[in-house]
Parts: sequence; C-alpha cells; structure tokens
Amino acid sequence: MYKELYELVLKEHRRVFEEQPEEDLEALMDAVMSAERIFVLGAGREGIAARSFAMRIMHLGKETFWLLDDTTPGMKEGDLFLAVNGSGRIGFIDYFLDQAKKTGARIAVITGAPAERTPSEADVNVFVPAAVYKGTDKRVVPSEQPMGNLYEQHLFLLFDILVMMLEKKMGLSHAQMESRHRNVE
Repeated sequence: MYKELYELVLKEHRRVFEEQPEEDLEALMDAVMSAERIFVLGAGREGIAARSFAMRIMHLGKETFWLLDDTTPGMKEGDLFLAVNGSGRIGFIDYFLDQAKKTGARIAVITGAPAERTPSEADVNVFVPAAVYKGTDKRVVPSEQPMGNLYEQHLFLLFDILVMMLEKKMGLSHAQMESRHRNVE
C-alpha cells in the first residue's frame, strides 16, 4: 500500500509541476525582488507552507514579516503583501487584502482558484493548478488525496523551488542565505 500511495502522490505532483504557468512564477519573483518589505499571510496548512516561504525569503535577505505577528510593522507603498488563499474564498484574508490595498502595497495572491474575488484583485496572481479544498477551478489537477492535500503539499515544493530560483536570480550563495539563519538555537 505504501509504494502504491507514494507513487500516486508523486504522479499528481508531477502533473501539477508540468501544468504550472511559469509566467506566474516569474511575476512573483520580480515582485519579491523589487519589494522593500514583504508581508505574508495564509490559513491552515496553506498558512504553514506560506510561513515557511516567508522564512526562506528572509534568508534571501529580504525584510519579511508574518502578518499576524504582534511585532509586524505597518505596510506602505513599496511593500508586497503575499497572501496564500487556495480556494480564493477565505474571508479573513479578503479583509487583510482590502486593508493592504489601502496602504499602497502591491498585492500577490497564490491560489488554486484564480477566478474568485480575492485573486482577481491582485497585482500578481499565481495559479497553482492543484486540487484545493473547496476549490472551484476545473483546470486543477484532480487528486485522490483527501481535502486539499495536493495543493498544500505542492506549496511546500513550489516555494522551495522558487527560493532556489530567486537565490540564482539574486546572485546569492547558500552560505549567504545560511548567514541569515537564526543563530541562537
């Protein structure tokens, strides 16, 4: 059973990678590189993946904040608000997107449902074509996994690949990234 399931999962991820619009990734990387500061938000397992991406963006040398931390400063023009909203219908994320827009910050949304309200209002819209919990987009790769597993898992893989691409585009080394790692562990 184990081998059968991991082969199924790998097959699903391969399809998502093959169907990923690369121009969306380029637009996101450009937005990350040009932002003065980056604010990140997501919910549930998507949020955990988003928070791991925020950590790696910081390791790339960008001033990065998890939006819900108490020490997060105010957003302003020149900043980037990056929201992960798989179904495009997570109400509290809509609220924060509305507030972020008022600050003049650019908005990037990573989603599996780009036709929903939230992504359609973004400056940068990254469509991840993986089955998402409560998603409505028929173009996603269907999954035999429960709920939003495929989308949530895929975010971790996609974010790590984006970090490697950004590292190269920004002319950084692993050592430079490592020098920014928390050193009080």
